[in-house]
Amino acid sequence: MFLVVDVGNTNITFGVYDGKQLVTTFRLMAKTQRTSDEYGVLITELLTKNKIKTEKIEGCIIASVVPNIMHSLTGGIKRYVIEKLMIVGAGIKTGIRIVTENPKEIGPDRVVDAVAAYELYGGPVLVMDFGTATTYDLVNEQGCFCAGITAPGIRTAARALWQDAAKLPEIEIKKPASILAQETISSMQAGLVYGQIGQTEYIVERVRKESGYQNLKVVATGGLGRIIAAETDVIQEYNSSLTLEGLRIIYEKNSR
Repeated sequence: MFLVVDVGNTNITFGVYDGKQLVTTFRLMAKTQRTSDEYGVLITELLTKNKIKTEKIEGCIIASVVPNIMHSLTGGIKRYVIEKLMIVGAGIKTGIRIVTENPKEIGPDRVVDAVAAYELYGGPVLVMDFGTATTYDLVNEQGCFCAGITAPGIRTAARALWQDAAKLPEIEIKKPASILAQETISSMQAGLVYGQIGQTEYIVERVRKESGYQNLKVVATGGLGRIIAAETDVIQEYNSSLTLEGLRIIYEKNSR
């Protein structure tokens, strides 16, 4: 078994694989400051709760977009779970080439999603991740990461509304019964959800037009991606475990 860890801006998502099978997942908040011992104890307890013995973990791979927690997190994993770690970054074999203007600017989370989308669905593929930011990344048929688009995530946009507009409340993000809203909460939900759907459809259409890939596959992931994928035909696949699958694939490529 091996542990995969996706460190995002909001959550740290952990997965345990037994070969190609995802056995369990669990999460911690990313913005909570913790010591290495706190991380180690929490991860060990969560593994135990999920009936995973730490001595069964033979390796670990981490992709992180939050550098300032990595010292504590990796220290905790090394001390309490497994000393051998892989970090997605320079020198790691991924199976794709980044051919953008500045490859070092591409976050490891986006690389991992691109690897998973290309390996699982082939290219050309546009992979969307509906997280803190909504990202759209294009991988061509040769496995080259050739373009990326970044927009505010749905929760980020919602937070801006209720933090910066005094009379707007914090709301649940879901599709309202109708876009013809008649009160504040459904009005906000309509703007957030249907606005994201419209953005998604326009960006996919524009990517197809400018790239020339009329056979483009479109794959989505991220917690709120399920809501958007259910409401538009431009997304062909929704895979909630896409990032974890990408980590598994990269781990396997570097363990041979």
